[in-house]
Amino acid sequence: MNGEPERRTGPVPKSVLARGLRLLDAFGSGDAELTLAQLAARTGLPKPTAHRLLGELVRWGGVERTAGGYRLSMRLFVLGQRAPRPRGLREAALPYLEDLYEATHENIHLAVLDGVDTLFLEKVTGRRAMPIVSRVGGRLPAYCTATGKLFLALGPADRLRQVLAAGLAHYTPRTIVMPGLLRRELDRTLERGYALNREESEAGVSAIAAPIIDADGGVTAAISITGSSRRLDLERLAPAVRTAARALSRELAR
Repeated sequence: MNGEPERRTGPVPKSVLARGLRLLDAFGSGDAELTLAQLAARTGLPKPTAHRLLGELVRWGGVERTAGGYRLSMRLFVLGQRAPRPRGLREAALPYLEDLYEATHENIHLAVLDGVDTLFLEKVTGRRAMPIVSRVGGRLPAYCTATGKLFLALGPADRLRQVLAAGLAHYTPRTIVMPGLLRRELDRTLERGYALNREESEAGVSAIAAPIIDADGGVTAAISITGSSRRLDLERLAPAVRTAARALSRELAR
């Protein structure tokens, strides 16, 4: 598993702008660079069209040519830093994430929902934490992550219907792919007030997550502790992650 869901191309858009954006979106968090052939395959665009649009993106400064193909440029990073909601959320959350890391020496994540995926906005880790596939800007299907289960359990019913319609694929032998079993797991998540992931997105890796609640009572983000299934006592960590999430919720609601 590479930490990214399979590319879902769908119908090729007609507008030039939408096609250009599709090329940018084809880059996964683990892709340092992609070839023209890879970009054409991921987007569904003919190679000549992809080549022409990539030339426009290079001239604009959003993409750079490399010896092996293309890579995203620093201009996109700078542009992304101007988005107020993620930046403000990350800045407010960072002290709580760092405190959790110091208390556990495990991987600590801040995540939000993006479509049917959980998107990692921030990650605090260190030498003592187990190396895992997640990274800032990476995503995983909501149904097989602790943070994602919170968005499904505490969100509107239509959100779960969208996830089920997209299909439940195996990421590990323990991934929940039966709709009925997933619904029961989400019911338990709702009762507990926190979510668990027991090797459902990556073998040997488990996680516990708690929700960040906004002023209107909705789930705006989630914090998780993630590490080795052999050493992580999820239930023991529940008070710590819930306390951090509640404190951040109160700060954001001011």
